[in-house]
Amino acid sequence: MNRTPHLIIPAILCSVTAFANANTLSDESAIEKITVEASPTANKLPVGTFDSPISNLEYDPRVDLQSRNMAEAQADVTIRGGIFENTGFRVGSATLLDPQSGHYFAEIPIAPQMLTGPYILTGADNALLGMNSSVGTVSFGWKPIITGGSISLGTGTNDFNLQSIHAAKNTQLDSLTNYTLGFEGEYSHSQSDGTIDNGDHDFSRASARVQLASEDSQTDLFYGSQDKFFGWPNLYTPFGVNETEDLETRLWMLNHKQSYADNSNFEVSAYYRTHDDHYIYSRENPSAFEAFHKSDVKSLGLSGRHAQSDALAINYSAQFIDDAIESTTLENNFTSRKYYKLSVLPEYQMVLEDNKQLTFRLGAAFDDTNRDDSELSLIGDVTLNTQNSEGFERTFYLSYAQASQVAGYTAIGGSDSGGLFRSNYNLKRETTSNLELGLLLEEQSWQLNSAIFYRKDNNLTDWTFNFDSTSARFANPVDIDTAGVEFLATKHFDTAKLIASYTYLHKSENYGVADIDASFYALNFPDHRLTLGAVYNPTDILEFRIDNEWRTQHKNALRNGNDNALFTQLTLRITPPQLSNLFITLAADNLWDESFEEIPGTPGRGEQYTLSATYSW
Repeated sequence: MNRTPHLIIPAILCSVTAFANANTLSDESAIEKITVEASPTANKLPVGTFDSPISNLEYDPRVDLQSRNMAEAQADVTIRGGIFENTGFRVGSATLLDPQSGHYFAEIPIAPQMLTGPYILTGADNALLGMNSSVGTVSFGWKPIITGGSISLGTGTNDFNLQSIHAAKNTQLDSLTNYTLGFEGEYSHSQSDGTIDNGDHDFSRASARVQLASEDSQTDLFYGSQDKFFGWPNLYTPFGVNETEDLETRLWMLNHKQSYADNSNFEVSAYYRTHDDHYIYSRENPSAFEAFHKSDVKSLGLSGRHAQSDALAINYSAQFIDDAIESTTLENNFTSRKYYKLSVLPEYQMVLEDNKQLTFRLGAAFDDTNRDDSELSLIGDVTLNTQNSEGFERTFYLSYAQASQVAGYTAIGGSDSGGLFRSNYNLKRETTSNLELGLLLEEQSWQLNSAIFYRKDNNLTDWTFNFDSTSARFANPVDIDTAGVEFLATKHFDTAKLIASYTYLHKSENYGVADIDASFYALNFPDHRLTLGAVYNPTDILEFRIDNEWRTQHKNALRNGNDNALFTQLTLRITPPQLSNLFITLAADNLWDESFEEIPGTPGRGEQYTLSATYSW
């Protein structure tokens, strides 16, 4: 194995520097075991649709998922008080980009059964491995294929129905010694009338892959297709209109990862992604305003770690992206761009007395496009890890990392004089500097992860609102300083697990202009946020899972209702002893019918109750 397991866990939860490239590790079974043990949420599946790669993030204390309709409909994933476009989604060694808007970064047509993770990368790890995502990256790896499968059927309130099937087959090859050939496929569909009026949805996804694997390598060829229709009042505008979106996403990906020598590995990823969006401003009057966008993205990514010796190693990452868009609303002749990134992070390890290890990393990243200025960013951190024979581990780390990105086409390529979504032709490259101090404590049955950070965002692209304007939002640059504190504790008992977290954020902002009444994103953050989750198995037949989130949101002139919110997701899983391969699930989301507006001016979701049955083999 390229990294010892105890060094991966802190990276999953608080981006400790020892996690340079966890999803290139060769021992995937160990990775999956660690992911389960360190999971920051109790529930694994959503309530109201089939699961997607972002489903586990809704009650995750490491991120703030701001949804329209529901997380799987329109998910803006933010990390540490950033905005949705500061967060990247990485599969293998490649970041999935949508040139129109970061609203569609999370449109990933891959069945979660095929993926490891999610790993949340911040600070130095994000600066090393992320691409055009200045604050954080949600990173996934490809699982090895294991023979088996499942079929699920579900029903629920609001005329909800669900169908899903997944199957995989792995075979030892006679022609290639020590190689296996695997096939995996999945299809899922769900629809409902929605938890509020005009909040209906109709989703489907089909995905498949072929895998050739050995002890030291894994090659995956993947294709996924996802079609989504959903509606929601005030989906993107605060004018009291019932809006809809119709999305079609296609993804082809080829991925190869290879281990070699001692503690060395690399991973190569190539993908082609297309995304079609048909947006209707008013479903009652579609001709009033509608927009069509069709984007395609081609990318090649490489990352890895080369160990020169037991003490010295080179961590590296590189990616190229070429995108283009056809749109009915872009007017600035800004419809294509090429992105380049190269990052190198040398690592030096010192073994000290008393079971201590000191690790230094210092390097840089270079970002460029064919349309924007280039940027050279510094990356560095130091980690002190201490272990003893009784299973206790303590890790301190201090990191400083710079990162940068460029704005999406809706922000920079549309009209700058009117319309629903007003662009800004003067937007420059965004830069971020993050200083972070963290501590991890771990024993056999508990973990405590903590971090304090200070981040400076310069020229961050935000979307703002003016009550006297006919435009729904304006793209404006802003300089923001963000200070934050994070705590996450996990405790295991014989028949239960408890997960608790607390985060605090404070911001000071400077827009440089006076005609801003509210911010949709940069100033939409919780001052205080608490999560509490539990998994309880009183018997082999019953399992209870509960996630709770309480927050005090920063004041916002666009928000209707309370700035405080309490969300609860509760699941009861029943496994009949006569049918060990069958389980029945009763689930409830937003148990208290909380109407909190996760995005200011956009109505919150309502209650959803479901009943489902799953048979596995």
